[in-house]
Amino acid sequence: MVDTRTDPHAFRWYGGRISVDFTATLTGHVPDTVEQLRTPADLSRWSRAARLSDAPLPDATPRALAQAHQLREALHRTFLHAAKPAQDDLDTISTWSARSLPGPRLTTTADDAPALLRPQLHLTGDLLTLIARDGVDLLTGRHSHRIRECAAPDCTLLFVDISRPGRRRWCSMDVCGARSKMAGYRARRTPDV
Repeated sequence: MVDTRTDPHAFRWYGGRISVDFTATLTGHVPDTVEQLRTPADLSRWSRAARLSDAPLPDATPRALAQAHQLREALHRTFLHAAKPAQDDLDTISTWSARSLPGPRLTTTADDAPALLRPQLHLTGDLLTLIARDGVDLLTGRHSHRIRECAAPDCTLLFVDISRPGRRRWCSMDVCGARSKMAGYRARRTPDV
C-alpha cells in the first residue's frame, strides 16, 4: 500500500465523492504543484484505483489526458466558487455529463439484499462522463454548500463535509489534522526564550 503522506504521486481519496477525489490528482500550490496524471497510463491507473475499471482504458491517449485535465480544473474551480461559477467551467462539466453512459444495475449482496452495481468503464470518455455527472449531482444536491478546502496551509485538497455540525476542517484527520494538532502542541510546549 502506498503511503499518501510520503509519496506525492499517491492518489488521495479523502474527498468523499469521486468527482472531488478526481480534483485531488493535482496537488500543491504553484510553483510546487504535483501532477499525478502525467501520462495517459496514469489516467487508467486512477480509474482502476477508484474501482471504476478493472483493466487499462484502451483509448487513454494524450488527447484524452488533456480532456481529463480540463474537466478536473473546471470541477475544482466550480467546487471552490459554487456560488458564482464561471460559465466556461459549467459548459465543460455539462458537455461531459450530457454524454451517454452505461447505467448502473441492481444486484444482490451475499444476504440477498439489493445492491448497486456500477458499470465497469472501458473508455476514457465514459470515465469523464461519470466524474462529471457526479460533480453535477454534488453541485445541485444537498451537500453543495459543504464542499471545503483543507485548512492546512500546505494542502489544496477538497472534501465534502458530511459531519453533523458541518465544521470539519481537514481533508484527513490522520494526515493534515494530525500535523496541525502536533504543531499546535509543540508551539504550546516550547518555552519562551
